[in-house]
Amino acid sequence: MTTTEAPAPYGVPLPAVAARTRHTLGRVLAALARSAAIFVPVFLVATFVTFALRSLSGLSPARIQLGEEATPEAVARVEAQWGLDRPFLVQYGDWFGDVLHGRLGTSWTNGADISTLIGLGLAVSLSVAAFALLIGVVAGFALGTVAALRRTTWVDRAITGFVTVISVMPAFVVGIVLVTVFSVGLHLFPSAGYVPAEQGLGPWLAHITLPAVALSFDVVADVARQLRGSLVGAYRENYVTGAVVRGLSPRRIFFGHVLRNGLGPALATLGLKFPALVGASVVTEWIFGLQGFGRFANDSAQAGDVPAVQGVLVVSIVLVVAFNLLVDLVLARVTPASRRGV
Repeated sequence: MTTTEAPAPYGVPLPAVAARTRHTLGRVLAALARSAAIFVPVFLVATFVTFALRSLSGLSPARIQLGEEATPEAVARVEAQWGLDRPFLVQYGDWFGDVLHGRLGTSWTNGADISTLIGLGLAVSLSVAAFALLIGVVAGFALGTVAALRRTTWVDRAITGFVTVISVMPAFVVGIVLVTVFSVGLHLFPSAGYVPAEQGLGPWLAHITLPAVALSFDVVADVARQLRGSLVGAYRENYVTGAVVRGLSPRRIFFGHVLRNGLGPALATLGLKFPALVGASVVTEWIFGLQGFGRFANDSAQAGDVPAVQGVLVVSIVLVVAFNLLVDLVLARVTPASRRGV
């Protein structure tokens, strides 16, 4: 009695499936290793510079709590309570150890835990930024693809003109217009405030939609421009000419060759967009009454709360590195050029 090898899905032999899986896993692990090799030294240098902010700024919790007229003895006593009388490297070592355990210190202004404060603001900003990124990706990919497919026509020119206009519109101006039209005029969306998703998906979406739309214009413009340019460039490549000669359909050429090879620049653009949306939305948060990450960073900087500013910078570094790692993994998976290191 002979045994037969069970067929794999779609008729692919199991050894081939296993080899493909190992190859994919190897690419993912290689991308993770490259990102870790970059992240570790960058994180060490960035956190050291971040921690050095207090010494460079000359700020002190004693000046915030006691005022400018405090005596040197009182200043020394308060700084000793905060451990600022110890050697700089000892302070940095303790602080860095806490950062690795997710503890970002205590606020100089109110004594609250900075990790908790940042977590509350980050939940708001991540909700808005993620929705803005989703809007930007969907709209930008649609506009860029249509412009590339209708290149040199009036459709291409119209999309290019529209993208150019929205790219120069400040988010706070768009936000004011959206509030005036959709909140005050039409009463379709709340004008301010935030409701966590735990309290209902509908109210949560209603409160983040207008701020997300206001922030998404820049993403739409960048993604559409990058995708349109890379797709048009891909259509000029020899492999597309070869696919046409072989008689492949326009649909198969676009999805199998043009789109996969043209996605790279547009996806790479997203690597910096998401962290920027999280951290640079302070004006939009003021307009829509959101106590988010950007507003917390601004308030902390104005108050001279150095530990809070340090915590903001550390979280920003992690966001930038983590999102760029995600983009690198997606690029390695979907774009053939990135697999070859091109």
